[in-house]
Amino acid sequence: MHYIKQGQTPPKRHTVFKSPADAFYYEQLFGTEGFHGISSLLYHVHRPTQIKQIGEPRDVSPKIAVEKNVTPRMFKGMNVTAENDFLESRKFLMVNDDLKMGLAKPRESMDYFYKNAHCDELLYIHEGSGILKTFLGDLPFEFGDYLIIPRGTIYQIEFSTSSNVLFVLESNSPITTPSRYRNEFGQLLEHSPFCERDIMTPQLNPPIDEKGDFLIKVKKQDLIWDFTYATHPFDVVGWDGFFYPYKFNIKNFEPITGRLHQPPPVHQNFQAHNFVVCSFVARLYDYHPLSIPAPYNHSNIDSDEVLFYTEGDFMSRNHIDLMDFTLHPGGIVHGPHPGAMERSIGKKSTDEFAVMVDPFRPLKLTEEALKIEDPSYMTSWLDTPENDLQDRLME
Repeated sequence: MHYIKQGQTPPKRHTVFKSPADAFYYEQLFGTEGFHGISSLLYHVHRPTQIKQIGEPRDVSPKIAVEKNVTPRMFKGMNVTAENDFLESRKFLMVNDDLKMGLAKPRESMDYFYKNAHCDELLYIHEGSGILKTFLGDLPFEFGDYLIIPRGTIYQIEFSTSSNVLFVLESNSPITTPSRYRNEFGQLLEHSPFCERDIMTPQLNPPIDEKGDFLIKVKKQDLIWDFTYATHPFDVVGWDGFFYPYKFNIKNFEPITGRLHQPPPVHQNFQAHNFVVCSFVARLYDYHPLSIPAPYNHSNIDSDEVLFYTEGDFMSRNHIDLMDFTLHPGGIVHGPHPGAMERSIGKKSTDEFAVMVDPFRPLKLTEEALKIEDPSYMTSWLDTPENDLQDRLME
């Protein structure tokens, strides 16, 4: 991330800083990994430590249904239940010791504040629009936006519509841009498929100087506590540093293409400990005269592969709907559906958009996942009349 400064800050950190009315502003270090990781310094109108009450915790641990999975699976995201509340709408489908991911369909904006004190969050906007409001400023969002929200960020989401669909990922480690696309100074390199101009950062608003009862729901270790604070959390007059939420739209990802089929790492958008996130986007196909654009059959021995289909037609699959998830377990061979390889030959481009997550430890499946599973997916590569019909319908 690059350095940003917004609002009012003192010339030197950790020094006296006062308002025009001669009242002290209160400094807060906001960062991770002790005092080693990236951080920002925030300056508050009030001390950000004024807890009035902490309620009893609520356990939101995903209920695991399958501990060990070797079965290719498809989950019908359109069948995930919508909920009014933002947090209650999160239905985690797949988890391991590094991440949780699933789908959320919230109908209403948040009338409370929220802080994930344990995980970085990635929210991909499949449907809907609104504003991510944080103590560092506002980020308007729309279809195709990734919202990267570092752990410890206090935020609200204000939706513009009642129909919203979000791909949700919680990471136990920081979510960053791929290290191979950054130089030793942190700048994105010329061959990176995106650059700093594509990364949108929050815009700070005037501080809200209010006292009262302000509810912040705090999540840590799969428990949510209701904290009541005495002052409004968005009372920041200024901040600077490298640690902040941001957004990146999938259509700003510039695809890397070649004469022959390119492997999934060329689509990488983000990284974290033990997993990567990739963006499949509209792109030109391979230009060798005998190229086969459809991916070759492969088995990722050391990682599962999850795809969330968000726009267009995914050329290697025969019966995929938008909002579907597919899961291919590590070590089990998978590849194009019947007829997909043949159909791809001679094609010049694709208009597909999908989010891919490759975790390097096996995924467990939740009860929510099994509620929306299509069990026919496992046998969808067989030469059967049903699969042949799907092939013909795709032609």
